Amino acid sequence: MSSEMMQKLIFIYNADSGFRNVIMDSAHKIFSPSTYECSLCDITYGAFKEKKVWQAYREQSNRAMEFLHRDEFLKMYKSKFGYKFSFPIVLMETGNGLEILVKTTELDNMDKAEDLIRLIQERATG
Repeated sequence: MSSEMMQKLIFIYNADSGFRNVIMDSAHKIFSPSTYECSLCDITYGAFKEKKVWQAYREQSNRAMEFLHRDEFLKMYKSKFGYKFSFPIVLMETGNGLEILVKTTELDNMDKAEDLIRLIQERATG
């Protein structure tokens, strides 16, 4: 894939939007972390706020980034393009549509924001 064609990175959490869902997700992460289903959330956020290393990367990056919850992504993209992805996932929007940058299984096997940052830098250079 030509990195010159990349328009933005789209991060999709395996969680739904809304205040109630945020509260439930935080509680789930604290009380039952082994059954929490959003590895992207775990990698980029603590129980209540964004991890400092991830926030610094995101703020200093010159890449366009969009962060969506599962329900937001499905509302914005699925009906338009018929994409079927597992979540969480990191996608690249290019002139050819959406392409997978980091798969769900890769995120599920990742522990730290530094690992995600390194992988993004390796795969989305340019």
